[in-house]
Parts: sequence; C-alpha cells; structure tokens
Amino acid sequence: MIARGLLGEATATLASAGVPSPELDARLLLAHVLGVPHLTIDTGADLATEQTDAFGDLLARRARREPLQYLLGTAAFRYVELEVGPGVFVPRPETELLAGWAIAQIAARHAAGVERPIAVDLCTGSGAIAKALVDEQPQAEVFAVELAEEALSYARRNLAGSGVDLRAGDIADCLPELDGRVDVVVANPPYIPLGEYESVDVEAREHDPAIALWSGADGLDTVRSVERVAHRLLRPDGVVACEHADLQGESVPRIFGARWTNVRDHRDLADRPRFTTAQRPDA
Repeated sequence: MIARGLLGEATATLASAGVPSPELDARLLLAHVLGVPHLTIDTGADLATEQTDAFGDLLARRARREPLQYLLGTAAFRYVELEVGPGVFVPRPETELLAGWAIAQIAARHAAGVERPIAVDLCTGSGAIAKALVDEQPQAEVFAVELAEEALSYARRNLAGSGVDLRAGDIADCLPELDGRVDVVVANPPYIPLGEYESVDVEAREHDPAIALWSGADGLDTVRSVERVAHRLLRPDGVVACEHADLQGESVPRIFGARWTNVRDHRDLADRPRFTTAQRPDA
C-alpha cells in the first residue's frame, strides 16, 4: 500500500479513537516500522506487506490508547532518550521544567565553589531526571532511588554507564550515608488521590504502573515522605523540588511550610501549578 494513503487512514483511525495528536502519532509509528526519521518518510513509497502488517498492529494498539512511547520503546526527556515500556512511568514534558530547575541549582552550587555537588532523585522511575541531571551537569554526583522492580529494570538500563548511583528500595530510609550532605533533592512522586480514578487520563490509568500514580486518600502520602527524606538528606541551605498535581499548588507548599524557607510553587508551560521548591534552613 502507498504510504500516503496508509497515513491518511491511520490518522482518521487515531482521531476517532480520541488520540490527541493523530497525524503525528501515525507518522511516528510508520517511521518506526520503516526505520527512518518521521520527517523523511517517502509518502509515495509502496510498502511491503510485512511493513503494512506491522504498522497495522501498532496502529491498533495505539487506537486502544496504549502509550505511543511503549510502542516506540523510547521516550525523549530534555536532551536524553530513555528506554520505556510496560511497567514504567512514561516521563512527561512537564517534568522537564522540574529537572531544569534542579539542573540550574546544581550549576549554581558548582559556580559557588562546590566541586562536586551531590544530587538525589527520589522515585526515579525510568531514571529520566537523574539521567538529565548528570547529562547536563556532569560535575555532579547523582544518586537515584526506586522501589518498583519493573521500573528498576528500565532505570538500570537507562542509567548504565552514566555514573548515576542507582539504589533499590523505599525512599523513606534511603541513603543514610548522605544525611546532611546533599545539595539538591528532586522528586516526581506519585500524587493522585485514590478516589480520582475516573478523572485520570485513560492512557495513564490503564497503562502507567499504579505505584507511580496513586498515593493515599489525598494523593500526598509520598509527598510527605519526600519532605521528611529531603530534610534528612540536605545540608543546611540545600534545596528540594517536588512535582505535584495541578490542584495541589497550595497543599504541597503547606507541607513544606512548617520547617523550610523560601517555599515557592512553580507553574508549568500551560500555566498550571506543577512543582514546589524549598530550602533547608541553616539550623
């Protein structure tokens, strides 16, 4: 079948299934099958039967709202590419802002004379934030922590050779040897309330691992743990950044308000509350 016609039919199929970007997704899936960049697809090419069949299989899965990144096997995050698939949370563009803030903090510490700033990525999942930190600030000593075994398998592959020290386990008692020594803590924890199932995007609730989504009745159980762990790990004047849902732009800063300074909430590119930052006091 000619690629142009195949793309047209695929775009219509994905649009009717409610996929937000049907034309781009169709091109990316076809490019994946053909092994070429999506902007270089020859739309006049006549595809072989096996290529048409492979594309049809991927298209059907995307129409069932399986995440595009699972089908491609990769996800882009800032300047790095990550292996992703079933069992690991797909990193979102919004989280790139959180990572960017942490990267800027590491750079500022280094410029102020800290030769090897120490950064910790809690709830690392695929390793996205940790890999971005060390990619853009190679002078940093970066640690990452993840509890879920399936996510750990992706993180191990994504962080192999990066220099990131990846630890398996619960963040609550992680890295005791770093207590009071860390410069920057960053976290994208689960933060969705258990009762909000129907309000969550279908691709997230049906495909992202539950452990990466839900966190207690108000969604803040793990955020509270992040606050406690960051307070333990950080040196005086160290900083923390924690992502949250857009409806938690007041509740998360309150969690940090009791014993932190410079507590501030930040908005994402859609002007929605997205992450809270705070600084550990001197005493």
